[in-house]
Amino acid sequence: MRARWLAVFASLFAALALGVTACGDDDDDGGGGGGGDSAGGGTVTIYSSLPLQGASRPQTTAMVNGIKLALKQNNNKAGDTTVKYVSLDDSTAQAGSWTPEATSANARRAAQDETAVGYIGEFNSGASAVSIPILNEAGLAQVSPANTAVGLTTDEPGADKGEPDKYYPTGERHYARIVPKDTIQGAALATIMKEDGCTTVGILHDKEVYGAGLARNIDSSAKEQGLEVAENTGIDPKAANFRSTASDLNSKGVDCFVFSGITANGAVQLYKDVAQTLPDAKLYGPDGVAESGFADPKEGGVPEDVGSRIKVTVATLAPENYPPEGQKFFEDFEAEYGEKNPDPYAVYGYEAMTLFLDVLQRAEDPTDRASVLEALFGTSDRESVLGTYSIDENGDTTLTDYGVYTIDGGELTFDKAVQAEAGGE
Repeated sequence: MRARWLAVFASLFAALALGVTACGDDDDDGGGGGGGDSAGGGTVTIYSSLPLQGASRPQTTAMVNGIKLALKQNNNKAGDTTVKYVSLDDSTAQAGSWTPEATSANARRAAQDETAVGYIGEFNSGASAVSIPILNEAGLAQVSPANTAVGLTTDEPGADKGEPDKYYPTGERHYARIVPKDTIQGAALATIMKEDGCTTVGILHDKEVYGAGLARNIDSSAKEQGLEVAENTGIDPKAANFRSTASDLNSKGVDCFVFSGITANGAVQLYKDVAQTLPDAKLYGPDGVAESGFADPKEGGVPEDVGSRIKVTVATLAPENYPPEGQKFFEDFEAEYGEKNPDPYAVYGYEAMTLFLDVLQRAEDPTDRASVLEALFGTSDRESVLGTYSIDENGDTTLTDYGVYTIDGGELTFDKAVQAEAGGE
């Protein structure tokens, strides 16, 4: 559900990716070999591409475990078809996050595997901007369990020029996501600020596609709800401190502050400086900072006194807020992995794989990519662990719920669910 972007096009890395070996590990828990027919009606492969190193590791490890659980519960089968699962890493230890090289290599590996019919990824929207064009040309169904950037699927407010068409060279859609896009998140953040009595809002972003786009969504929604937006500008993520920026917000009477960006782009220092300069201001953040690397001071996150002032929106809810199917998932996850309170993103990994298994059963030919794509975009009123949803023609989910989390003792703690309809021009 995160969005990290290096402002590059996938084509820039096409040549480089040919010489790069995909990171990650082949996970044979899904059973089956690489190709050929099996007694059950053939073997297919579903890949995942997630950053398994760096600040996002707790979330993505939980996702992978959710994926494995879904497959195990279905005996590595989708109907009569045997399903093999391969987990790939789109990050590097040196970067501590996803890289374009690793992402493009993963996408090409999956695209070139004749048994591949599905791809779960990416975790970061910027990474999907790299992999989507590659997988689009291959006609390989792609489901993201976390992407929120508007421009990946539509040209609604928050999208950049040329989006989303530049990601789909064939002119056909192959990409879907099971989390609401940032038109919804922006409206959710504005709704919370309005409910909390904010009057004058300061918005800073990290200048990346996710951050800048979401900032536009927050700005638009805040104004629609009668809030004054005193500032909406980008920061230098590599700045040593943001004291002058915080002073500028203070001079404009900002009583509520939100950073639209990711943890890696200076978020911890920014919140520390804003919190000190505006001691009475309410602080907010999006899913881009919803991780231990931001929330937990032991992991380099914000101090506890700062964290206690912050509310964060994430497209995940508390277990008790999910439908019965979702609540059972958390029980099953605990039984399988011994984790009573798994990372909330575990359920999105589980749903991504469960959706693919359902799609394969509905497909006329589960070994044919075109048939699988048709079934994916035929998903309608699906009763899932996340609730009932459909996939629209753009590849977006009809779900609109966002969770509001506070930070308590370095941990993100569910506060409440919020529903917000996307506004904008």
